[in-house]
Parts: sequence; structure tokens; C-alpha cells
Amino acid sequence: MRHIISMLVENESGALSRISGMFTARGYNIECLTVAPTDDPSISRLTLVTIGDDQIIEQIIKQLNKLLDVIKVVDMTEGKHIEREMMLIKVTAGVAEQREEFKRLTDIFRGRILDVTEKIYTIEMTGTSDKLDAFIEAIGPSNILEVVRSGVIGISRGERHLRV
Repeated sequence: MRHIISMLVENESGALSRISGMFTARGYNIECLTVAPTDDPSISRLTLVTIGDDQIIEQIIKQLNKLLDVIKVVDMTEGKHIEREMMLIKVTAGVAEQREEFKRLTDIFRGRILDVTEKIYTIEMTGTSDKLDAFIEAIGPSNILEVVRSGVIGISRGERHLRV
């Protein structure tokens, strides 16, 4: 099962290396990883997606909590949460009908066209991973020149929050 694990870590050199090293040493895979500073510049929020059953995820969380750089760890998938991912996608749009179709699809998926040339559209899309995958499928792989995805970020709904 897919799990989104969010954690607060010391914003110091080597912290990310130690966390990813723990995954490597134990043979766990990281599907995606996002790190950014919080409102406190000494603390970063790290969000990662991994796959495993409840026992494996429990083991991962225990191992993460043992790392000195890790302040707090939460499995976001345990409760209600909001998750988003951002994608920039560059597509060939040389023919007028194709251009109109890409504009229509972008509007349907609530994206934005950021850059337009005679033959290329660059589109920004934000949503769940499933939504981004569906957009890629709708565009068609033969039209795609380049795709960049941010990785998943998440936040708990309601009163629950991740703070020191």
C-alpha cells in the first residue's frame, strides 16, 4: 500500500543523506521525495512516498525516529489529508486542431498554459498524482516532449498538524 510519510527534520547538511541512507540500507524504496524549509529556517519538512504493508511502514517510522536529525514523523495516510503534486509538461502543438484540443484539456483539468510557441505548449498542472497521470494519458504519449513532476506534498485535514 502507498504511504505518504511527512517529517520535520533539522535543516542541516547531511540530514537528507542520512534519511535516504536508512531507506537504502534496509532495502526500502522511495517513490518520491520533497524537502523544503518551514516557517522556522532551522527546520525542514520532508515528505516522501513509499510502498509497504502496515508492518513495513511501522518499521520505517521507528527507524526514522531513531535518526538524530529527525524531529517528528507522521504517516499522513493514517488520517484525512490533502495531497498535491505539481507537473510541468511540454507538448507538441503544431496543428490548429491539436492546439485547441490541448487548450480544452488543460481547461478541463484546471491547468494553465504557461508558454506558447509556434509548435510547443508548456502546461502547468496541480493535483493528485492520479489526476496528473490522467492528464498525461489524455494528452497522449506521442505528443509529450518533456515532463517534470514535483513529487507529492501533503497536509492533514482539520485540527491535526505537524509542528514541534
